[in-house]
This record gives sequence, structure tokens and C-alpha cells, in this order.
Amino acid sequence: MRYSLDQLEIFARVVKTGSFSAAARSIGKTQSTISLAISNLEVDWGLPLFDRTSKLPVLTPAGRKLFNEVELVLERCLDLESHANDLGELVEPRLTLAIEVPYNAVMPVLTDFSAQFPNVDLDVRHPIHGDVNDLLLKDEVDLGVAFAQPAYPRDFGFSQMGKLILAHVARRGHPLTHQKNVSFAELRSHRRLVFSAHNNTLPSTEYLDSARCWQAESYLALLEMTRAGLGWTTLPRQLILRELEEGEFVELQLAAYPHTDWLVGVDLIWSKARVLGKAGAWLKCRLQDHKVYELDRNGNSTTL
Repeated sequence: MRYSLDQLEIFARVVKTGSFSAAARSIGKTQSTISLAISNLEVDWGLPLFDRTSKLPVLTPAGRKLFNEVELVLERCLDLESHANDLGELVEPRLTLAIEVPYNAVMPVLTDFSAQFPNVDLDVRHPIHGDVNDLLLKDEVDLGVAFAQPAYPRDFGFSQMGKLILAHVARRGHPLTHQKNVSFAELRSHRRLVFSAHNNTLPSTEYLDSARCWQAESYLALLEMTRAGLGWTTLPRQLILRELEEGEFVELQLAAYPHTDWLVGVDLIWSKARVLGKAGAWLKCRLQDHKVYELDRNGNSTTL
């Protein structure tokens, strides 16, 4: 490559300022320096970039096309410089975030993170067994967003981000869907499809136990099993809005809680021993400030 980045920057500056003299003033160089740089660039490329027959230089057709390419090159150089600066300031090149809750709950945060740290790669993991704690203990993720647990290991930090609704549902036509109110005894008489990570760990799950229980390691598996009519289950309402709206799934109204939704906290979790860089610290702070919520059956926010 015979031409330099300096020449490309000068070429772009001449186009944007409209003259060699204006370009020289804007970057603190002499007009002769600007003229020489453009002339050398034209020699390197073997074609004229400006028509100099008029008082002010005008781009030739070839110059106009190359200017678009030059703009892309200079923009990419700025991205490269920004990336290098981030790395030099101890910004991690990659972060891993485990998310157990429906992803739409944290998308505003990820959108902001993308704008703030465009050069940091982000791995989003949904734990196979739903166990965010285990991933943190194994040092496989930097941060976790999960439904609140009654207790955490001592070396974990956590903060509540808000609350979401877990809905008890069955496929339309299931015997439980014909009842206006469903008792715990009636729930126990039918097969329960349960997310294995939450079996008897979330608050009040002890009341939902059943003599027949099938477990699955993902919400999507539970969704398909419920769709097949294999039993009733408990899923984040945000995950099944379409199925509820279309009437494919019916939400079971529990007799013990006829006027309330089952609200479960959503926590941000981290290992106190893990050192976060600039990007990780920013993401942690942004997640702590982010409010996770939805509207309950009365139209009220689940998080104040």
C-alpha cells in the first residue's frame, strides 16, 4: 500500500471543507502540504480526484466514488482505535451473562450495553439445568439474572431487580381448565410438569407438589409438553402471552389465591470473588438500576 492514512484523512477533509485552504486551516497545516498530499494520492491511484479548472476543487466522478470508500476506511479506523483504547483501559474483550428469566426483561440493558461498549463481545447463556448459581460457582459466567432463591452461597452478592408473574397453566381441554377455581388438592391429583431447577426451591412451591411429576431442564421443553397435554405446569407469563391470548393455554385460578398473581422476585447475582473490568462493572451497575416488571391482572405494576 503506497498511500497513507494521513493522505486519506486529508482527502476527506478537503471534500468536507470545500477547499485546500480551508482543509489546511482546519488541521493546522500549510496549503502546500495539503496540495502535495492530494497530488501524491492521485499519483498513487493513477487518476485525478479533483477537477481544478474552477476556483474551488470539485470531485471528479472517480473521486466521488473513492470518497465513499475512504469514509468507510476512516470510520473503521476509528472503531479500531476505540477498541484498542478500551482494551488499554482494562475493558474486558468478552463478558458472559447467564439469564434464566424471559429475555425481554433485560433487553433494554443489553441495548444500552451494545451502545456503550460496541467492541465487547457478550455471551448470553441460559443454564441447561436452570442453575445460575452453579455457573457462578464454577466461574463460568460474570453475572447472572435469575428468579430469586431463598438463600445464596455466602460468597455471592445479589440485588433484586423486580418481580415477574409465574402462571399455572394447562392446555385448553385439560380437566383442570373446566374449573373456575382449582384447589391444591386438585392440582396434586394431576401430573405436574416442573422446571427441574425450581422444584421446591421457589417460595410456595411446597403447595404445588404432586404425586405424579415430570421434570424438564428448560422452559421450552415444558411449553411443548404442556402443549401436548401431558400435564399442568408453571411458566413465566411473559413467555406464554401468545398462547394465553389465543386460548391455547388456560391460566388456572387457584382457590387459595383467587385475587392475586404469583409474584416471584428477579435477582441479579454475582460472585464477590470475581474481578470485573470496566465493561463488567458498568453492566452490573446498569442491571442493578434496571426495573424488571409487568402488569398484573388488575393492571398494576409488579414492581414499585
